[in-house]
Amino acid sequence: MIVSDLMTENVIALQQEEDLSIASDLMSENGIRHLPVIDSTGELLGLISHRDLVKVAYTTADYLPLSDLNQLLRKTKVKEIMVREIETVSPDTEIEEAGTIIMENKLGCIPVCDGTHLVGILTESDFVRYVVCMERELSKEPISFRRY
Repeated sequence: MIVSDLMTENVIALQQEEDLSIASDLMSENGIRHLPVIDSTGELLGLISHRDLVKVAYTTADYLPLSDLNQLLRKTKVKEIMVREIETVSPDTEIEEAGTIIMENKLGCIPVCDGTHLVGILTESDFVRYVVCMERELSKEPISFRRY
């Protein structure tokens, strides 16, 4: 099995000049925790996670009213907090290799690139979904494949 068999292809991504309120809204609306950052051609520039947003909120002050936090998110650009040096895999990488990279580096996801161009994302949830489906297949239970 290779990465392209398991990855999510229609990746929601950000541009580096967008502000963190957009990142927060996209994560909340789509139930995701990771957003790749790309340029206008689809080249991967970095990654932002929900954890990164939480760090911004907690490192600015002990307590911020919600309106001030929203204003802070609107003023802060994605490029200011995105992680630039990230592990990636190609679509034809063996799934065992990708899983090992995720486990050894304690990653929540790994972007999938063709060269430097983002073509997908592989998350912990993709692995869990696969294991659940395989278990149901083995037990002959009907498979209800629902994305969360």
